[in-house]
Amino acid sequence: MAQPNPYLLACDNPSALLELLRSNPAIASSQDEHGYSLLHAASSYGHLDLLRALVKEFNVNANLLDEDGETCLFVAETPKVARCLVEELGVDYNKTNDDGHKAHEKMEADDEFPQVVAYLREVSGAPAAADSSGGPLNAPPPVPGNMQVNIGTMSEQEANAGEMEVDPEFKRRIDELAAREDFNSAATQEQLRDLVMDALSGSSIETADRETRRRVE
Repeated sequence: MAQPNPYLLACDNPSALLELLRSNPAIASSQDEHGYSLLHAASSYGHLDLLRALVKEFNVNANLLDEDGETCLFVAETPKVARCLVEELGVDYNKTNDDGHKAHEKMEADDEFPQVVAYLREVSGAPAAADSSGGPLNAPPPVPGNMQVNIGTMSEQEANAGEMEVDPEFKRRIDELAAREDFNSAATQEQLRDLVMDALSGSSIETADRETRRRVE
């Protein structure tokens, strides 16, 4: 019976891989033609128990390198995995690959896994990521010396300040017209239009009322 592919097991069936390793421990440190190891696979797929077993039970070198000079930290996709590798298993977070990049630098260049990048920057003491202008990421522009900025909340009353309030006399006249039995008549509709136009033009309701009565009379 052919032996299962350990790299495939490391991806989707870590329990079966552990059984295989206990029957054949020699394959724990094996690497394919590109230097890809079971550590790299377990790190990429987030199998923490498998990572711990490979290093602690089967004595695999936690800093095993692939053909690009990268440890399994370079393929960690979550902070939980990165933390396990660095804090529990002793993976060197300052190790550079063949291009001279550390794990977090390579991830940044590829625009991948920002949470892992943030964690690795923190543990390595690297400065905060900078934007294209060289300043801290998302930093606000400086405030001029003669200007003061106060940040707070606005009350509902302040938010509504300046909004046009309905003139009670205007509302009374509208209600009065609407209550008339001949509201739909041409004469009443003309009065309504005149009242609205006068209000929009800034004329007082009293003036509009007098003009309306004068036209009716």
